[in-house]
Amino acid sequence: MTDKPVSYIGCLPALGWNSWNTFTWDINETLIKEVADLFVSEGYKDAGYEYIVIDDCWSLRERDENGHLVPDPAKFPSGMKALADYIHEKGLKFGMYSCAGTHTCAGHPGSFEHEFEDAKQFAEWGVDYLKYDYCFKPRNVSGELLYKRMSLALKNCGRDILFSACNWGEDNVYDWIRESGAHSYRSTGDIQDNWESIKRLALSQIDKKAFTGSFCHNDMDMLVVGMYGGSNSDWIGHGLSGCTDTQYKTHFALWCMMGSPLMIGCDIRKATPFTKKLLQNKNLLAINQDPESRGAYRILVEPQWFGKDDAFILVKVLQNGDLAIGLFNLSDNDRELSLQFWDMGLSYLSGIGLSMYDCFTDENLGVFRERFAKNVPANDCIVLRASLTR
Repeated sequence: MTDKPVSYIGCLPALGWNSWNTFTWDINETLIKEVADLFVSEGYKDAGYEYIVIDDCWSLRERDENGHLVPDPAKFPSGMKALADYIHEKGLKFGMYSCAGTHTCAGHPGSFEHEFEDAKQFAEWGVDYLKYDYCFKPRNVSGELLYKRMSLALKNCGRDILFSACNWGEDNVYDWIRESGAHSYRSTGDIQDNWESIKRLALSQIDKKAFTGSFCHNDMDMLVVGMYGGSNSDWIGHGLSGCTDTQYKTHFALWCMMGSPLMIGCDIRKATPFTKKLLQNKNLLAINQDPESRGAYRILVEPQWFGKDDAFILVKVLQNGDLAIGLFNLSDNDRELSLQFWDMGLSYLSGIGLSMYDCFTDENLGVFRERFAKNVPANDCIVLRASLTR
């Protein structure tokens, strides 16, 4: 038996950038290098983002005569090893894409029945992260088995590679994904750059709070923060207005509170000051990256007044005893949200209050007993870090 060093990749949700949401098939090594450069110069790396991930459409349509995947020489003339080296020299990590099926979603070669040779090739190129999609899987083959197979291949390829499974929440994935060895798993369909998509994905995962944690994170799909309709895909939102800044703020807060990996999907070369400040919010990132990686639980607010999905509170237990508290108003009207401390296990008779810190304004709001109530504008949120105090 060979002794291997202990690896902690995947302990926390991955932070990075992925090419798909904005660029889809229109990718090349110049673009990827520019993103890596900006990760360093614009502070994303210092904020904690580390993975630069190339999505689908990076390879030729056919494998070579030896059965190997071939990077498209028109898009990546220097090859993947050289690109990985460039990214590593920046102190960042390099991610790529493949698929559990015979072909990727865009029709390029998948890794079905090539898992071990592809994992070896990724390791030789210096890949640190693999997004593994689910298109064109033979119908009578178990998807669970295919993810377990690629997990084995990656864990024995000679390099630490984060395994990001992406089967869109199909095939009862919650029942078997942790045992498969995947470090994260897509639990939703594809996100779109609009408010209805954000709400739909978030609400679909609130009751799945037990299915996330260290080394196996519930991935609610990549971020659309800052896209403003900038995708070249009509499906994602090409030519549309995208979301408002308020809606992007709530989107980012939900993904942070719910422990999803945070993969930036916008063109950061065009990021507005608002987008950059939001994506680098140290308070929200600290909640997402809390070492215990616990899911958030939901507290309904006065359901007799309005629907339970329109407005709610999320609470996340943090390692140091603090609580992260998010007040979310997904409705189109301003609403006062009231948090009763009893619902978090704090009785008035305990003599314990909560010292509240606003994670967006960086303000200490003071100490509160028994309840906290605040008006939350339409589509907006308030995120607090609360410390217990007597």
